[in-house]
Amino acid sequence: METLAISRRRFLAGVGMAAAAGALRTGARAQGPPERKVRIGVVGGGFGAGFHWHEDPECEVGAVSDLLPERRQNLVNRYGCEKSYDSLEELIEDDTLDAVAVFSGAPDHVRHCVAAMNRGKHCLCAVPAGLTLEECEALIEAKERNGVKYMMAETSYYRFPAITARRMVEDGSFGEILYSEGEYYHPHIGTAENDLSRWPDKEGNWQRTWRWGFPPMLYPTHS
Repeated sequence: METLAISRRRFLAGVGMAAAAGALRTGARAQGPPERKVRIGVVGGGFGAGFHWHEDPECEVGAVSDLLPERRQNLVNRYGCEKSYDSLEELIEDDTLDAVAVFSGAPDHVRHCVAAMNRGKHCLCAVPAGLTLEECEALIEAKERNGVKYMMAETSYYRFPAITARRMVEDGSFGEILYSEGEYYHPHIGTAENDLSRWPDKEGNWQRTWRWGFPPMLYPTHS
């Protein structure tokens, strides 16, 4: 899979240029105001409500979607957009959108991203990108066939410890690295003790999310 060592901000600026020119620049951003703002559709009112696209002067959230009405309204309030859709399938039919940010459950990531890319939308997706090699191959095929951009939105990449470690590697602080190991600890991520693994319904009964019992090695990307 193509690796794009760019920030979310550059991704957003890039997809706008890609829509106009068919290419994403990973170098310096163009000077001066953009011809128009990048319009993004946000899918998923949980994690998807925690970003700041609406504060970037070069982009705006044009529409949102979630299956649950209350979470859908939360997205509308968060991003100040006027349009909301009951499903991703409806949102991707909106021709005013340039890109779609997919923050649905992991088992649906590939299906949702492929559907969006087939509608000519650039995609940013939460981790994990896919759960099998076949799913990852489907992502690549859809991206290349439709001539769009795809980015896996790994948030840990942008955390200060990760940024510092990369800089130390780049400036030679560790010398010549011949071998390294790392471990990642995410306690109780797939058990009842973790709120990400369950949510209360309207009657107050706990319902399981996709993380309940999820195989750990299918979710190692935070490391």
